[in-house]
Amino acid sequence: MKSLDGKLAEIKANPRSRAFIIADAKDADMAFGARAPGPRGYLARRGAWPAQFSPEVWTRDEFGYRNLPEFLDIIREITQQGLIDIMLMSAYVNEQLTIKEGLFNNSAVTPAARANDTTDVWAVRHGCYTREPSQPFRSATIDHIQCGEVECDRASDDFPGANLGLYSVTFVNQLEQDREALLWYKEFREEAERKKFRHFLEVFDPNVESGIPPEKLGEFINDNILRTLAGVPEAGRPIFLKIVYHGPKAMEELAQYDPNLVVGILGGSAGTTYDAFKLIHDAQKYGARVALFGRKINNAEHQLAFIEMLRLITDGKVTPEEAVHSYHGVLQGKRIQPHRSLEDDRKLTDQSMSYAGTAKQRSTVTVHDNAIASEKPGKTRAEGNGAGAVAAPASDEVADWPQRADGSPDFVRMNSVQRLAYDRWRLTRMFG
Repeated sequence: MKSLDGKLAEIKANPRSRAFIIADAKDADMAFGARAPGPRGYLARRGAWPAQFSPEVWTRDEFGYRNLPEFLDIIREITQQGLIDIMLMSAYVNEQLTIKEGLFNNSAVTPAARANDTTDVWAVRHGCYTREPSQPFRSATIDHIQCGEVECDRASDDFPGANLGLYSVTFVNQLEQDREALLWYKEFREEAERKKFRHFLEVFDPNVESGIPPEKLGEFINDNILRTLAGVPEAGRPIFLKIVYHGPKAMEELAQYDPNLVVGILGGSAGTTYDAFKLIHDAQKYGARVALFGRKINNAEHQLAFIEMLRLITDGKVTPEEAVHSYHGVLQGKRIQPHRSLEDDRKLTDQSMSYAGTAKQRSTVTVHDNAIASEKPGKTRAEGNGAGAVAAPASDEVADWPQRADGSPDFVRMNSVQRLAYDRWRLTRMFG
């Protein structure tokens, strides 16, 4: 059984389960063109693939981006690592790795392909498409994703390609635009149901000025999702959602509405390492059960280590703060130059959640109690799982937070100030 199917079943059977689905979104070639494979600072173990750059024009280092074979090698390694549940690709990459190579035949990882490419992901150099209201469009077909041909042989339900796709909708709060987007989605859903093709639904924030205050975008998106899916019976519904994280209230509102609706988050722009680790932690805390990280993984200094930290966080074995230190420890051990110093990489930064990073309006999320920002760098935690019980303060230390009879912290009775005091004390004990 694929890990995705096992986790979906567990999540629906037990809402309190910690089961968490992680997807690596390696579908950027349907958005960015030549830059899609990402910077060449990180390559798979196989190393560089041959490339000829005319020296009188430029060098390969000056170009700076991986080529497609180097990109495919990274996908192979991450799949073989086995810590993600879904590998999302373009239809073409899916054909190369899933259909022709059979990469996922004996893997617990589920292959998936981007099933549509609305104009707000057309983030080509010097283009202006992402600044226009999103228009529906599909390059790929379901048959091409399932079998690599314009029409699959449907004598059986066994296809060599992916049988899972991402379908994206961008609501812009304009009647005709949004109605057109939903008509395209309706057509896709009906075709997918007939061809027994599963999908998950990505809902972007408006990519243009919508007239909605940023703090209200979560409500706008939630209502649009629930209104849209209210007319869709189970056979045609997405297996989960992929949305911008608009903060605890918006996440809990959506996640608590229907136990059968599995909610996931998208990663947005690369940001700091702490941005990524804090995002997945907080989203899971308030009800998300899926995370799809594209640029956050693809731009990481060491993608395998970055993914391992994401898994440790969602498994409850390390905190985001500990994961930042551990990740930098891995980079140091491998003698990899980090993009940022540890001090800078443990900061939260304001990020645009648009695909191109140029949206006129963006969601805002207020994050309180950034416990690590005021702490001094310390040693990477090496022992234990990083999330076990922390000893109570010594007799000469005074706890500034409620405690149970056995001296352990009582989180139920803590207010935000007391929780911050506890977190600072705990981090000091761990890292010095």
